[in-house]
Amino acid sequence: MSINYPKSHQVIVIGAGHAGCEAALAAARMGCRTLVLTANIDTIGLMSCNPSIGGVGKGHLVKEIDALGGEMGKAADHAAIQFRRLNTRKGAAVQATRIQADRQSYRSYMKKALESETNMDIKQRMVEGFLVEGDRIAGVKTNLGEHFYADAVVVTPGTFPNGLIHIGATKISSGRAGEAAATGISESFGSIGFKVGRLKTGTPPRLDGRTIKWDMLEEQPGDKNPKPFSFTNSIIDRDQLPCHITYTNKKTHEVINNNLHKSPLYSGEIKGVGPRYCPSIEDKIVKFPDKDRHQVFLEPDGLNTYEIYPNGISTSLPLEVQYELVRTIDGLDQVEIMRPGYAVEYDYVDPTQLKPTLETKLIDNLYFAGQINGTTGYEEAGSQGLVAGINAALRVKGEDPFILDRSQAYIGIMVDDLVTKGVDEPYRMFTSRAEYRLVLREDNADMRLGELGYKIGLLKEEDYLKFEVRKKAVRQEFERLENTKVVPNSKINEILISLGASPIKKPHSLKELLRRPEITYQDLKFFELNTDLNPITDDVISQIEMDVKYEGYIKRQAEQIDKFKRLEDFIIPESFSYNDIPGLSNEIVQRLSDIRPGSLGQATRISGVTPAAISVLMVYLKRDGGHKQAQGHSISS
Repeated sequence: MSINYPKSHQVIVIGAGHAGCEAALAAARMGCRTLVLTANIDTIGLMSCNPSIGGVGKGHLVKEIDALGGEMGKAADHAAIQFRRLNTRKGAAVQATRIQADRQSYRSYMKKALESETNMDIKQRMVEGFLVEGDRIAGVKTNLGEHFYADAVVVTPGTFPNGLIHIGATKISSGRAGEAAATGISESFGSIGFKVGRLKTGTPPRLDGRTIKWDMLEEQPGDKNPKPFSFTNSIIDRDQLPCHITYTNKKTHEVINNNLHKSPLYSGEIKGVGPRYCPSIEDKIVKFPDKDRHQVFLEPDGLNTYEIYPNGISTSLPLEVQYELVRTIDGLDQVEIMRPGYAVEYDYVDPTQLKPTLETKLIDNLYFAGQINGTTGYEEAGSQGLVAGINAALRVKGEDPFILDRSQAYIGIMVDDLVTKGVDEPYRMFTSRAEYRLVLREDNADMRLGELGYKIGLLKEEDYLKFEVRKKAVRQEFERLENTKVVPNSKINEILISLGASPIKKPHSLKELLRRPEITYQDLKFFELNTDLNPITDDVISQIEMDVKYEGYIKRQAEQIDKFKRLEDFIIPESFSYNDIPGLSNEIVQRLSDIRPGSLGQATRISGVTPAAISVLMVYLKRDGGHKQAQGHSISS
């Protein structure tokens, strides 16, 4: 017997991991009555795998979530026990932020954030299927026979759909250690008509820090002057815990090679495809036989626990082999395993069945976000959850959709990659995926996206005002540097030579001097005539320095973006028939009909669609008046 829940909601979010939390908070903060259904309320916002947030590419996503009004950056700052800037000796485009988090502190922060939203209800339920009316979602049904109705549904089930854990020959039906798999919802995907595949991810054994010989290991401390993730936080003032580095060795590799036949990854038990850029230790040994060692990064799990996460040795080998291999590693020869490592297989839905809003093409008002779309990582999941939650709220309110393109954000790149190209392995964000990465830096995420977050009603006014103050400070200082001239004389040239720069023969602006690689912003004080200038913050200084030094490259990328935008503005109507265009092969017609690109630009990124086909398509779009602005494009530009 079914029970219709009496209270109505506008948006239902299934799952409360990183995607679910961002989706639910976005919908509720945008004014929608939101219901979160999760199998276990105690695991809201749980960091299932490694206790870190950010990294190269991933840190960019967190900054963008924050700039739009999402929560991950704030939660990361709150729970951080170590801050570290990566690639500081490399170019601005690939510099990134990573924090080590107290996993329990992060979870409790996110749980409280959801519980504090007045527009949100949270219920511990297992969703078993969807309620569909015609080609539109109407709600969901649970294992208790309840029917919950809503105008839009966001699905964020993580690795739980038909989740299967492997530890050696042992198989456990589970989406995460100790938690049951979700089978009903997986069956619903297939019955509706979605193309479903199988992926795999893994985790290393967790170690008891009391049994590690720390004095044998290389210590990696946090930054002395940590930079927060969230643009709303100005300073971080707390003690930090160090991480430590050790390495596998020939003995470790020998243990693994001798036991490969016991690994479900190599015995054929695991059918799902794993992440290429985060392989298991078995994979590393097999695929890189010439390497004598692999780094193991020991990450503390929190302030009030001895549990250690050994990043780099993800494995699904039997537990007795896990003991044998970890005890061959320097500093770990007497280590105790608190939790075994394992691999988990799970169902995902082909993301080419989604629109750029993350709404499904099969069912209106149904959105997918996170690992269900074939991605891996907290940051990728949170970004998708934010996009799905925003668009679900906008749909309910009858407003234009929110779509970020590849020139605006890493979030836009990821979504475009997923819906245009699909995945054949778990998708992970890298800076190399960004064509315009010099423009899409971490430091300017608020400048790029803050106004958009405020427009759609997600970024709070107080945070928007902080962004406006920073934006104004950058603009004013940039103008001052352009307009302040330095006249050549013996003293000025002596200073330049002492800084390793060549002397000047004609007046230069401060901006021109700062463009020189030898000169930093702080060096400009030697050329200042007025010492009573208004002080500016470090984050403003950092952005100005990058903008000035990379100005020529940024201008070139801006020109490339203009060309990109012209193709994106060739809008292809959703009902457009490719069968009516002579000169397109059957294969290309099929690919275009399956993906249904929203623009000529998106069509160019579909695998198998040739430049000649794009030229033919452009002729037909021009003839039919296709060079128009896309619905919702005004929000995202």
